Amino acid sequence: MKREEIINALGSDQKMLTQLQYETLSYFLNMADEQTGLIADKNEPGSPASIAATGLGLSCFVTAVSSGMMPRENALESCLKIIRFFAESEQSKAVDATGYKGFYYHFLDMKSGRRVWKCELSTIDSAILIAGILSASLFFNNDKKEEKELRELAELLCNRVDWKWATARKESLCHGWKPETGFLKTRWDRHYSEAHIAYILALGSPTHPIPAACYQAWISTFEWMQLYDTEYIYAGPLFVHQMSQLWLDFSGIRDAQNEKWNLDYFENSRRATCVQRRYAMDNPHEWEGYSEYDWGFTASDGPGPKRRMIKGKSRNFYAYKERGVPFGPDDGTISPWSVVASLPFAPDIVLESLRHFIEHLALKREGNWGLDSSYNPSFHTKDKKIAGWISSLQFGLNQGPIILMIENFRTKFLWKLMKHSPQITSGLKRAGFKGGWIDEHF
Repeated sequence: MKREEIINALGSDQKMLTQLQYETLSYFLNMADEQTGLIADKNEPGSPASIAATGLGLSCFVTAVSSGMMPRENALESCLKIIRFFAESEQSKAVDATGYKGFYYHFLDMKSGRRVWKCELSTIDSAILIAGILSASLFFNNDKKEEKELRELAELLCNRVDWKWATARKESLCHGWKPETGFLKTRWDRHYSEAHIAYILALGSPTHPIPAACYQAWISTFEWMQLYDTEYIYAGPLFVHQMSQLWLDFSGIRDAQNEKWNLDYFENSRRATCVQRRYAMDNPHEWEGYSEYDWGFTASDGPGPKRRMIKGKSRNFYAYKERGVPFGPDDGTISPWSVVASLPFAPDIVLESLRHFIEHLALKREGNWGLDSSYNPSFHTKDKKIAGWISSLQFGLNQGPIILMIENFRTKFLWKLMKHSPQITSGLKRAGFKGGWIDEHF
């Protein structure tokens, strides 16, 4: 069925999706600091703020207004609080600053907004934050004093990101930087990854753009693979196929690699989603609970680190880990949120699984702010009420995509909004994207 036909036939599923959005939004409302507006990485006491979760929160707030879940005034207050904080925060080489060169440290103290854990100045997490800031500035577009202030501060924040500095004089973006040791050795220079949003923002920067050659060098490393009779650009974890497309509508537009393999990244994500389901049905490692309804392998919480004997075999279980298929790691952990985040790509199989998670597995508990983040049917616990292990934690990086992708599926809200950003459209054009809405608009 086509997307429009599926939406028209939603019936009771429409109520299920709306309720899930509403419950998930409570994470961003309850896990934000009253003074800074920063949003916690996870709902664990003492958790620092995550700049990526905060960026997702900004986009979730404007999406909530659009879908009728939140008053415009409340969302404006929340967004402006966050944007004012970043505009006023310290940008310097100090080891406890909030950021440097327009970028921000991966984790910040919720109250002071200063760097914690000696973490890195993160390019990808800063990109997610900037995408959220852009979405807020595009949405709050009237002449009200507070909305004008938000747009002015957002422009300041976006323009001071020195993307060119983040290449460290090479033909790719570096993963990050630390004041103690300088640039990290790892770079966004190989393999298909979540870095699309960073490269598009960097290419489209009005103040510190990177050369277009950086993007071409990166995409030239993408790997074409055939799995389960499906050919696609390979990446194991499902979030790789989703994260940048929270904001970027890749449907019908193509870059050089898309032309080479005759598909766009939207279609590629559909294929990757179907491969995940096929992998669960095939279940090569014979984990409990895998089926056509039970799948979703991505970066997520897990029951480890532990080693247990399962049916005579010694098995490793991991904690938070970037799981993927078909090459692993795979420890029997399934992440329902990652399935929902593929709703725009493969709505028929996603809706089947979502109903299964909620109605048959009861993976949406009262007061738990939406879906449980992950579960492992093979890791049995002493709790006789549940079959296997269920994570007690929620993560901002899990919750945001649920809200945003449900809305992109139903109304394309965020995709439409971001098309009004000169930075996004310029970045896409400099990356070489053509066809579809790019040609229609320009």
